Amino acid sequence: MYIAETIPDPWAIPIEQIDVSNPALLAQDAWRPFFERLRKEAPVHYQANSPFGPFWSITKFDDIVAIDTNHEVFSSEPNIFLADLGDDLPAENFIAMDPPRHDVQRKAVQPVVAPTNLKEMESLIRRRVVEILESLPVGETFNWVEHVSQNLTTQMLATLFDFPFEDRHLLPYWSDLAAGSPELGGGDFTSEERLTGLMGMLEYFTNLWHERKGKETNGLDLITLLQNNPDTADMVDRPMEYIGNLGLLIVGGNDTTRNSISGGVLALNQNPAEYKKLRENPGLIPNMVSEIIRWQTPLAHMRRTAKVDTEFRGQKIRKGDKVVMWYLSGNHDDTAIDRANEFIIDRKNARHHIAFGFGIHRCMGNRLAEMQLRILWEEIMQRFHKVEVVGEPERVTSNWVRGYRTLPVKLHAL
Repeated sequence: MYIAETIPDPWAIPIEQIDVSNPALLAQDAWRPFFERLRKEAPVHYQANSPFGPFWSITKFDDIVAIDTNHEVFSSEPNIFLADLGDDLPAENFIAMDPPRHDVQRKAVQPVVAPTNLKEMESLIRRRVVEILESLPVGETFNWVEHVSQNLTTQMLATLFDFPFEDRHLLPYWSDLAAGSPELGGGDFTSEERLTGLMGMLEYFTNLWHERKGKETNGLDLITLLQNNPDTADMVDRPMEYIGNLGLLIVGGNDTTRNSISGGVLALNQNPAEYKKLRENPGLIPNMVSEIIRWQTPLAHMRRTAKVDTEFRGQKIRKGDKVVMWYLSGNHDDTAIDRANEFIIDRKNARHHIAFGFGIHRCMGNRLAEMQLRILWEEIMQRFHKVEVVGEPERVTSNWVRGYRTLPVKLHAL
């Protein structure tokens, strides 16, 4: 798949040539000026020659909200990736559905993150965070992504699925596969590897479904919730729907938190005055968590498809056109967010961001993600003077996931 060896100067090329679907922009952390130019000169921008097909880019905060809240015109079906899905794995999931199907399937799993459950999870998360942090080497370089970010989120995913703990390493692998083919987002997995891996995931979860059926459970794991809801009780008999929703729940429970945990460490190192502010006032942590999630925006975009011919901000969008909401750009739109290109941990109204989406498709696990980040930073600040980044991060190659493969760090004790 195409990854440009060199990225052009976004201010020196004709605006119609700007292609923000290029995975190199995120992989090389070179995206900012491209979106800045689109916001200024073409906030509703048509790219006719992308390798992922022609598409419209929506780059301003308020325009993204307008698209995201208008499913009558801008549909989530058939999928929310910029690229079209192939015929080899025609998976379906509720984030790629419009009401009423979306509402029915989301309602089936929503109770897993109900306020009472989150309260019960808090002590479990804290125990796991403490175990992870106490096991880390002080004064030695290690990969924060592997030992902290992925470790914590994988353990929580295993809990949410009541997944065999000894096999939990499979969950982040499946998460990476879900949107990791070159055709979908520019990732490094081959289509064959992705298909084989996801069919293995389907087989594993199908076995779990049948093992769990009719048994006494706490009723809080996602598989049991699907089984116990009459609208989804037979989902295992619709394998493409089952695998699609599994992939959605795994990615949703993994990527946002995992990459925000890594992105927060990097942001504080890139902004030492903010790290100093945090040391002087750890009470800023809850507000900082929202700023980290805005700053990172772990999922860069979501796609909609025009259901009818329509006009939006003076542009004629045709039925069937792809309309891509670039959340990453919207979260750095200084017409909607004051000093949007600065990382400010005591920012007023820090939760005014669209990293979780907006409207009916807003991430249902947003409170769980925020809680994991909050608890992690509370425990970090009790143990370490600094989590120091000591090398360049290796970023994920994707136009969808804004994430990290490695982040070399060294811990400094209090």
